[in-house]
Amino acid sequence: MPATPRRATLATVAASAGVSVATVSKVLNGRSDVAPATRSLVESLLRQHDYVSPSPRRGESAGTDTVEVQFDDDINAYSTELIQGLVTAGTELGVGVVVSVRRDAARPGSWARELAAAGRRALIAVTSELTSGQLTALARARVPLVVIDPLNLPRTRVTSVGSTNFAGGLAATQHLLGLGHRRIAYIGGPATAACNQARLHGYRAALEAEGVVVPPCYTHFGHFRYQDGLKYGATVLDLPEPPTAIFVGCDETALGVMEAARARGLRIPEDLSIVGFDDTQIARMVSPPLTTVRQPLREMGSVALRTALRLAAGEPIDSHHVELATELIVRGSTAEVTCARQG
Repeated sequence: MPATPRRATLATVAASAGVSVATVSKVLNGRSDVAPATRSLVESLLRQHDYVSPSPRRGESAGTDTVEVQFDDDINAYSTELIQGLVTAGTELGVGVVVSVRRDAARPGSWARELAAAGRRALIAVTSELTSGQLTALARARVPLVVIDPLNLPRTRVTSVGSTNFAGGLAATQHLLGLGHRRIAYIGGPATAACNQARLHGYRAALEAEGVVVPPCYTHFGHFRYQDGLKYGATVLDLPEPPTAIFVGCDETALGVMEAARARGLRIPEDLSIVGFDDTQIARMVSPPLTTVRQPLREMGSVALRTALRLAAGEPIDSHHVELATELIVRGSTAEVTCARQG
């Protein structure tokens, strides 16, 4: 991360406003004995200077240390696996884990100040697309950051935790090739997401090694949602030459593909093989059980929390990017291709 900007003080804000430090303190504490015009000016300058109230020193409060875990979207099966790992690690370490969904990314300064004012020791952002403004605001507020499965990495020194996505995409596609499939489609997440790109590259590498050409109409990108599976599953299955197998970028989307197949009278795996990614609980509950690439989500949550706490304590870390190993889990949604389906 770049050199951390100097923290604004009460004296800095008071000098800018032309008032006393005591007046600024009254505004911060919500006192009523401040003129409305003065209050408005001071509040504006507090925001302008990205002022953050000093956090209590360790040991000054009887409260439990807390780390905030923020998602940019609704909680889903992927999220719950991460949360389980984070909460379990937090219990072991005596740290509270606060889970939230960030809806307003337009005011990074206010967002970072609120985290610091709440006494959060660190922030863990999940599948977030971070801007330079947000990173700068967190640095100014002295809130360490760890990102799980980042959608982008605007700075190489952003600390992140992920999995071997390329190896997972490679293994999933090699499994389908080994079953005799050659018409294999890919339905993934956001086209620019780092994890999606790695899975896509693994998929393409496996096909290229076998001399299989991928038609452009066989690759589609959504947002790792069930609705994406319904939509793009229908798109590829309605092609004049549909795929006999589909590698899907997450389990939730894979369930949507399954439903799109059933709506067309296709049997899984007799008529269509499907491989997911994540190995969440829904992969084991669906019928037939989903063949998928296991992403060690609980372990990723635990590693992210421990890393965040080391950053908060000013301790060195071994690497700014950690990748945990993926593993192909074969279940009932894949089978050898039939001559009729392969054409």
